[in-house]
Amino acid sequence: MTQTPSLKTQQMQIGGMDCTSCKLKIEGSLERLKGVEEASVDVDTGRLIVSFDPQQTSEEQIQERVKALGYTIEARSPVPRTTAHNHAGHNHACDGHSHHDKHDHGHRSDDGHNHGHSHHDRHNHGHSHGSGEFDLKAELIPVGTVVVLFLLGIVFEDTLHNTPYSIAEYAVFIPAYLLSGWTVLKAAGRNILRGQVFDENFLMTIATLGAFAIHQLPEAVAVMLFFRIGELFQEYAVGRSRRSIKSLLEVRPDSANLKIDGTVKEVPPQSVRVGDLILVKPGEKIPLDGEILNGNSQVDTSALTGESVPRTVKTGETVLAGMINKTGALTVRVTKQFGESSIAKILDLVENATSKKADTEKFITRFARYYTPFVVFLSLAIAILPPLLVPGATRAEWVYRALILLVISCPCGLVISIPLGYFGGVGGAAKRGILVKGSKFLDALTAVKTVVFDKTGTLTKGVFKVSQIVPQPGFSASELLTLAAKAAVHSNHPVAQSIRAAYSQAIAESEATDYEEIAGHGIRATVKNRVVLAGNNRLLHREKIAHDTCNVAGTVVHLAVDGRYAGYILIADEIKEDAVAAIRSLKAIGVNQTIMLTGDNQAVAQSVAERLGLSSYRAELLPEDKVKAIETLLSRAGSGKIAFVGDGINDAPVIARADVGMAMGGLGSDAAIETADVVIMTDAPLKVAEAIQIARKTRQIVVQNIVVAMGIKAGFILLGIVGVATLWEAVFADVGVALLAILNATRVLK
Repeated sequence: MTQTPSLKTQQMQIGGMDCTSCKLKIEGSLERLKGVEEASVDVDTGRLIVSFDPQQTSEEQIQERVKALGYTIEARSPVPRTTAHNHAGHNHACDGHSHHDKHDHGHRSDDGHNHGHSHHDRHNHGHSHGSGEFDLKAELIPVGTVVVLFLLGIVFEDTLHNTPYSIAEYAVFIPAYLLSGWTVLKAAGRNILRGQVFDENFLMTIATLGAFAIHQLPEAVAVMLFFRIGELFQEYAVGRSRRSIKSLLEVRPDSANLKIDGTVKEVPPQSVRVGDLILVKPGEKIPLDGEILNGNSQVDTSALTGESVPRTVKTGETVLAGMINKTGALTVRVTKQFGESSIAKILDLVENATSKKADTEKFITRFARYYTPFVVFLSLAIAILPPLLVPGATRAEWVYRALILLVISCPCGLVISIPLGYFGGVGGAAKRGILVKGSKFLDALTAVKTVVFDKTGTLTKGVFKVSQIVPQPGFSASELLTLAAKAAVHSNHPVAQSIRAAYSQAIAESEATDYEEIAGHGIRATVKNRVVLAGNNRLLHREKIAHDTCNVAGTVVHLAVDGRYAGYILIADEIKEDAVAAIRSLKAIGVNQTIMLTGDNQAVAQSVAERLGLSSYRAELLPEDKVKAIETLLSRAGSGKIAFVGDGINDAPVIARADVGMAMGGLGSDAAIETADVVIMTDAPLKVAEAIQIARKTRQIVVQNIVVAMGIKAGFILLGIVGVATLWEAVFADVGVALLAILNATRVLK
């Protein structure tokens, strides 16, 4: 397969944005630039994330394009990572390891956070931007003033109906119009100077100035007034949604109690180094990942896992940043800098979840780009042609109908509600301990028809214990355990760790020499001048070791000493409590196949598959065999997508190759968080079905918004053209559609 060029992902801070049309302009213009794969703008934070081929375009060219549109580059946080990108989502393995090629994960500054100034994601109608929050009280005075002037103008119009062009009428309506619509007029003028004509500001400006031209003064003011009031409600709805999502980010620890020479000093978490000691008092957030040196307590892990049941921790155990210490004081030795802690990565993922856009979002962006100019020219045709071609048709009547079309056709409700729906889906999933790395993966989850599981650590607990030692003649059980433990002294594999735990005596690393790991088979080492082989049945066949025991019901480690079969050690691993329910739930929501791929032996795989009710399984697979198995499934999948669920460490090539890679992140597996598209923070297989259900609910709400908004707008466009609808009704319909779509989008959080 030919590999496409490597992409660079860059983050920039954009200044001068004041509405959603700004987002569309920047994204659309950059994505038309040669070499730019994807551009994503978050109007709320002013953050631009752009993926591009540095061989075809440069960061300077991208910045120049943004500046040419009339915006500024305020600050930027580089993403020091280049991903080998492949459009099909195939993995590029190197020495048996895979780099995720489907996307770049996370965009951090040095402390692991994005420091962006907050901007409004709607029009800047005099709102307070100091805090980036919507200020309802500040809006009441100008809106109230406009309402008073508007009512006064109607009184003048009724009183002076025989003199429709009276100075008093204009003296009231013009100030009301300017006060309610100045920011729209200013934005339209500024955008025209930038060469960006067709947006909602332009539509509202043309519609209202046209109403003035045909002496529909009350309607002109009403359009701006109701548009502004509608904006207030929309600001409020969007603000509530964003606040509920941002509440996820409140778990960020603010300070750490650093222990220095017997004293405790409060410092920022970013300044604490690996190896430092920190004190965590009851009721405090744990600020950094570390190991407990002293103390016992209960910790609330809900920020990381979504689980409300506290977890008991004691000396020697690991705790993670973002957990809340509930009962006892803990002394913790820091094991990771703050920027590398689990909570920093989780926060980063949630904050940047909008950077990977779903196809639906991309469609709406493209749709709005062509839709608005089409509506403007259609309105122009309606205003000009009927008076020329239809006998008795008056210019004022058809201009009025054209203005109705301009008002009702504003696409802003769709443009903001669809990304908000996806953002709500990502936030709602995160609240439940499911991290989805962008809306494109939510969309992919909706089409999953086959779920493939790894066994160890995914369907089973991955907590191994030696349950039986079966020596061959000439060897004792204790000798077998001793040789196996010492041979595996350098291995980090859970099975090796369980053997060392059963041996329970200190082992010097020097006791094993000539250590060699044989991928997918086992290990070879020299212990006291004896060559020890420890591994699976394939290892015995590979080394041509004669033996009469092949199929053992359980995880088994065969041993050979100096070329002679010495026996085997049986390792027990338990199935997770919710594994059976997980498979049942997947079948209940329409997943056709549940398959297990494992490197374990045939007997163990068959036993687990039967107990769980899996559709099928394959055993004794090397990592590359799992990739081939996934590729075979992908070739037969048709329109349905395939998800692979693994532990995120040994299964990186398969996770990268699947349509949706899902990792059991446990309480912060770095490899899991970095590699997968979706991370299950609770280690619970049952969450796989929940993730698919959340994705389907999100997609359902997004489709509802599209259908309802398009339907209502199309209906009113027809009513306006035939002369039934008025400008008042048009603005109510436009504002109502936008507000309805936004409120519907917020439902996905629940």
